[in-house]
Amino acid sequence: METTNTPGLRESKKLRTRRHLAATALELFLERGFDAVSVADVAAAAEVSKPTLFRYFPTKEDLVLDRFADHQDEAARVVRERPAGLTPVGAVHAHYTAALAAHDPATGLSDLPDIVDFMRLLYGTGSLRARVAHYTEREVELLAEALEAEGVPAFTARLSAVHLVAARHELGLANWARMAAGASAAEALPDALADADRAFAMLATGLDGVLPIRPA
Repeated sequence: METTNTPGLRESKKLRTRRHLAATALELFLERGFDAVSVADVAAAAEVSKPTLFRYFPTKEDLVLDRFADHQDEAARVVRERPAGLTPVGAVHAHYTAALAAHDPATGLSDLPDIVDFMRLLYGTGSLRARVAHYTEREVELLAEALEAEGVPAFTARLSAVHLVAARHELGLANWARMAAGASAAEALPDALADADRAFAMLATGLDGVLPIRPA
């Protein structure tokens, strides 16, 4: 029988604590505004000490942005797992198109009230927008590693990853602007798809000449 000291239970407890801290912080930030809530406020509301909170989240911004970590390896995974005959650009494009059709919040094309509130908090707070770069950089690193694993030279892999990640990010911003202007996700979908097609076509024109097609 497992005891409370086993690795499995310890990790489960850490995950619950992490989620509790993030949920508590987000509730406070949405209620009062990000800049009006201190780390001490979050720790008190979650009934933990500040040092405990910082063990889970290095910065106040990470309390909001930690969910971005779940998507950091997405582009790299899509490239690694793409079917035969498909380029990295084609794979990322197809995956992003499917995510748009599903109104995946990661694309910015979601009109669910809690997602809209979260995005408004994110894009309305300067320090949060700046901290997103930390997560974006890791996404670039992972995608570049996936490309290098296929024999793409390091500089080409890095530059390609920067372009692909930037395209996804800018498409998300454009989609959020549509939501912020009051459009529904269904209303905005045709324009969002057209933007994605245009963005990835621009990349394919340049990148498909230097990135490999998945062999059969």
